[in-house]
Amino acid sequence: MAGNFLHLLLLLPLLIILSQTFPTTGETLTFLKSVKLNPMKLRTEKLSHFRFYWHDIISGPNPSVVNIIQPPAKNKTSATGFGMVNMIDDPLTVKPEAGSRLLGRAQGFYGLASQEEVGLLMAMNFVFSTGKYNGSTLTILGRNPVFEKVREMPVIGGSGLFRFARGYVQASTHSFDLKTGDAVVEYNVHVLHY
Repeated sequence: MAGNFLHLLLLLPLLIILSQTFPTTGETLTFLKSVKLNPMKLRTEKLSHFRFYWHDIISGPNPSVVNIIQPPAKNKTSATGFGMVNMIDDPLTVKPEAGSRLLGRAQGFYGLASQEEVGLLMAMNFVFSTGKYNGSTLTILGRNPVFEKVREMPVIGGSGLFRFARGYVQASTHSFDLKTGDAVVEYNVHVLHY
């Protein structure tokens, strides 16, 4: 018993030294660093409202939607299309007409995520290509039950002039062509940003 205690006393300083050893590369183990209160020279936060039209074009020679995943065979007869996923690069315009002035593109994907209704999971970036917001993006991620008159989804972030953005979008269908599947949706975007 005394021998075990002596071994423990000899090993204890060694364990303490080893537990406090840092890598020999000179790196520190610090992963968190405080930054200045306003390192990016952020101005006062403001609320902006944007309204534009999202064109989901399935038909024609240059569709803006591509189906990337079909539902499994057992779900192909589902009335909701559960399991299907589409990739999008949809035009965003000032007015609902296809030839209206282009503001940018909605790039991302949506999947049919409900077994009971036509409910989409939407993940997309609004990539602006004109005016003051050229090159800036807003990121939307949320649920879109397409047959409701107004659908609300969160804005979860952004880039460029929309850094630290947060807010919500309200989508309402302007037109839907049953033969082609093409849709035009009005988006009202309310976003807090600097």
